[in-house]
Amino acid sequence: MTTPVHIPVPGEPFPDFALPDAHGSVHTLSGLRGRYVVLYAYPKDDTPGCTKEACDFRDNALLRAHGAAILGISADDADSHGAFAAKYDLPFPLLSDMDSAFLRNIGTFGEKTSFGKVTQGIRRQTFLIDPDGRLVKAWLNVKVDGHADAVAAAMTKDQARHG
Repeated sequence: MTTPVHIPVPGEPFPDFALPDAHGSVHTLSGLRGRYVVLYAYPKDDTPGCTKEACDFRDNALLRAHGAAILGISADDADSHGAFAAKYDLPFPLLSDMDSAFLRNIGTFGEKTSFGKVTQGIRRQTFLIDPDGRLVKAWLNVKVDGHADAVAAAMTKDQARHG
C-alpha cells in the first residue's frame, strides 16, 4: 500500500518523521519543537551539487546564530552518510530514508530531469519549518548557489513577523 502524496503548503503542520542518522540515532520533527528546522532533501552523498549545498548549510552563520536545526535527507545508507559527513565536517545529521517512503509522501521523490534525461529520484528540495512544526516555506526546485542564504533570510523574516 502506498501512502498518498501530500505536498505540504505554508501554514500547515509539516508531517512528522522518524528517521535514523549515520550513527543509528532516530530523529523526529516533533522532537525539535521550539526550534526552526531546515529539512533539505538531496539526491546523493558526495556529489558536486550535494556537497556544495551541504557545505553552504554548514557555513551559514545566520542559521547557526538563530539555532536552526539543519537536517539533510536522502536515500543513502548510514555508512555513506557517515563518510560524507566526516569528509566535509558536517555538524548536522544526515537522515536515511532508504525506501524513500517519507520523501515520496511529501512529494520530494519522483520524476525529474537532469541534463535532458528524465529519471525517477530525489528532487533537491528544502522545507523551512517553524518552532510549532508548521511549514514556513518550501523550495521545490532548488538551485544550490545562494540557497542557504535564501533559507536564512526566510527564517529571519518569519522570526520578525512573529516577534
